[in-house]
Amino acid sequence: MNKKMDIETRADVVLLVDTFYKKVNEDETLGFIFNDIAKVDWPNHLPKMYFFWASMLLGERSYTGAPMTVHIDLSKQTPMDQHQFTTWTNLFTTTVDELFDGEKAREAKLRATNVAGLMLHKVRVAGEGPMGF
Repeated sequence: MNKKMDIETRADVVLLVDTFYKKVNEDETLGFIFNDIAKVDWPNHLPKMYFFWASMLLGERSYTGAPMTVHIDLSKQTPMDQHQFTTWTNLFTTTVDELFDGEKAREAKLRATNVAGLMLHKVRVAGEGPMGF
């Protein structure tokens, strides 16, 4: 039995992102949000996610973007609540656990949980209207 390696290289990040988003596409809770509502341009989106996660996990500093704005705008088109963000986090965690083991793998799961929690909070606040009311 092969021991799983940690997330160490950009190739590892690409494997993680590609495997994760394949699951997202097939998921009944999330797939339609990405494909039918957001109409994600996958050849354009996936490299952005490589940059995002390589920046988060490998210190590349290659990501530029405004993910909060995109998700807030998307939440105005379709429900995005605890269920969607929990599903996203669970798929991400499962993907990491299937592919990797180690300190960076644990960090990836923690960061994904934190990102999802922050996005859920921002989506909720934006949904409350001006001044949070």
